[in-house]
Amino acid sequence: MKLFRVIVPVGDIDRAMTFYRQVLEQSGRRVSPGRHYFNCEGVILACYDPRSDGDGGDATPLPEPVYVAVDDLAATFGRCRAAGAHFSQDVIPDVGALGEIAVRPWGERSFYVRDPFGNPLCFVSRESAFL
Repeated sequence: MKLFRVIVPVGDIDRAMTFYRQVLEQSGRRVSPGRHYFNCEGVILACYDPRSDGDGGDATPLPEPVYVAVDDLAATFGRCRAAGAHFSQDVIPDVGALGEIAVRPWGERSFYVRDPFGNPLCFVSRESAFL
């Protein structure tokens, strides 16, 4: 088996495309009116706007973070800030406050933010990713 797609619910597909394009440094590809796919080394991060895709209902943020390994954690942190990620005093259970680069108890160097739609994201330095 292979994990090949992760759905990230969004309330505005164009805003999501702009945010993730800046953060991930790639243009991705619109595959339907409400879906924009980004290839993350073989796993697709799929922004999905149910209303734009004609499915009705509102997008509901994910309850748990999506984890992305990156080569340059500081540069990714800067791109997240510039793209409009939420670096608030919001807290993700069992993680702590958002927006701080830190070494986690399990050894990963990372930071947590929320995208403009409330989805929690964690960016991890590739060299410290626990596999």
